[in-house]
Amino acid sequence: MDSQTKTENCLGWAATDPTGVLSPYKFSRRPLGSDDVSIKITHCGVCYADVIWSRNMLGDSIYPLVPGHEIAGIVKEVGSNVQGIKVGDHVGVGTYVNSCRNCEYCNDGIEVQCVKGPVFTFNHIDVDGTVTKGGYSSHIVVHERCCFKIPSNYPLASAAPLLCAGITVYTPMMRYNMNQPGKSLGVIGLGGLGCCSNRVGSV
Repeated sequence: MDSQTKTENCLGWAATDPTGVLSPYKFSRRPLGSDDVSIKITHCGVCYADVIWSRNMLGDSIYPLVPGHEIAGIVKEVGSNVQGIKVGDHVGVGTYVNSCRNCEYCNDGIEVQCVKGPVFTFNHIDVDGTVTKGGYSSHIVVHERCCFKIPSNYPLASAAPLLCAGITVYTPMMRYNMNQPGKSLGVIGLGGLGCCSNRVGSV
């Protein structure tokens, strides 16, 4: 089912100025397109990037700003062209929600390196000119290529942080073939990324 002319009201938590204080905020998500997935958000991890942009620490925040890019939830609607994802599936959304989908990087499945730049999950201008709003909200609509299936027996609360912290360490480890027997992994510091590195590296 497509709802290409129907927007849906959404409840989120937004910063409205550089104090970064979050307060309830009502807004509309874009209509569901034929290649889109609508997700009921059940969990969203907290990343320091949420603080950085909520407080306008880089000088480019667009208010009102709904942060959150470690999103886990349950599919509530899919577009007519979507394959491999169905209503009721557990899914995750990470740091980006769109890209050109035509360049060599997008065609290789590494949309985060899109030559035109990926569209980030919050505080970014989407292809339709609207400002993206993140996972501190009741639901989100994304292109299916930015939606990742999560096993139904894996806790969504545990999955959410893996969509940023987890993939940040997993990607270079796979790029440099750290999953091969006999490889050694050095981890400096045991913060969020360090702990993820240790956990992923020990599997």
